[in-house]
Amino acid sequence: MPFINLKTLLRRESVGGALLVVAALVALIWANSPWAGGYEAFRSFTVILPVHAWAADGLLAIFFFVVGNELKQEFVRGELRHPRRAVLPIVASVCGAVVPALIFAVITFGHGDAAGGWGIPMATDIAFAVSVLAVVGRGLPPALRTFLLTLAIVDDLVAIMVIAVFYSAGLAWAPLLGAVAGLALFGWLQQGPMRRGPLRQGPLTRGPLRRGPLRRGPLRGLPQRQLPMKIVLVPLAVLVWTLMHESGIHATIAGVALGLLMRTSTLPGETISPSDRAEHLIRPWTTAVILPIFALTSAGVTVTGAGNLLASPAAIGILAGLIVGKIVGIFGGAWCTTRFTRAELHPDLTWPDIFGIAQLAGIGFTVSLLIAELSYPNDLGLLESAKAAVLLASGIAATLATVTLTLRAARHRRRAPDPAG
Repeated sequence: MPFINLKTLLRRESVGGALLVVAALVALIWANSPWAGGYEAFRSFTVILPVHAWAADGLLAIFFFVVGNELKQEFVRGELRHPRRAVLPIVASVCGAVVPALIFAVITFGHGDAAGGWGIPMATDIAFAVSVLAVVGRGLPPALRTFLLTLAIVDDLVAIMVIAVFYSAGLAWAPLLGAVAGLALFGWLQQGPMRRGPLRQGPLTRGPLRRGPLRRGPLRGLPQRQLPMKIVLVPLAVLVWTLMHESGIHATIAGVALGLLMRTSTLPGETISPSDRAEHLIRPWTTAVILPIFALTSAGVTVTGAGNLLASPAAIGILAGLIVGKIVGIFGGAWCTTRFTRAELHPDLTWPDIFGIAQLAGIGFTVSLLIAELSYPNDLGLLESAKAAVLLASGIAATLATVTLTLRAARHRRRAPDPAG
């Protein structure tokens, strides 16, 4: 029974959020300690790819798969099936990416190479943002988490498209087309084509391989064999990830796409959908292993550039973009959308809740650090000050959001009806 209790515990997002925060603090302290060389050696240890690349591109893709899969459930049978509600976080996300970039561009205009980092404050780090919400959000409506998931995924998609178009040497089209073809095959297999067709009578028609009646044909009613789909789908998913990585697009996109293609309905002979089964199996791993490793390999940012923040237009642009721009873009975009269109806010949510989420979206971190490295590859001073600014802005955004969302959670708990009647 302790094993079952452990699995139940690891499915709680608050536990995953706490583990991620602890791992991030360990990485930050380690990277700025006398043993910083050991931390860098750990991150750079290479087996085909460096450890930090495996974490950011590989393990995080599994987390994005879980998030994409959860969003698919929301779009099919959750609150996002209502177009008027689904459009709100999407528009807010786009505004939350554009406004910070504009603020950065205004602040750095005329400052030479510094202006090239306009994409840095666009991104929201979904892993950290969701984890912070899980830690402080007890009592908040579930619809708020769905809003954040949609917001962060669209935000990351916009940021990764910006990287692909403006910050990369170019796309490798052959692997990209191969990844698209793999995704199409993955989606088709989700519909259960391997379940159809008669099976010759024999020992394979008995036991665990026996799966439901045939739906058509002269042998209708006879049992059929279904090859366990994970034997096909898991290697196909790995292939899609590999091709996406080789194409030059951030490989976490493969995780999102695969998750959105999961089937949420059951076919004859199934007791649980592939979407629900995958969520049940993978979530404890994302909580206990994937997110802490990702934080440990990503959060070790040196703060040597902190002393130059106020003298660096790029750093000021990042701070203003992530802390102010995200709030203005997301909150303002959502409010204007409801004001001038037929889009609507979920009835369980209020505008102060959205304000807290807008603050939380200022946690840029991983993708922001990636864009910083791409923006200033030949200027170590700009790069160090940009990284320090991302770290500081993310910390401020997380702190402000924690205060706001904690107060909102307490208010929601007070307003909740008493179960005892």
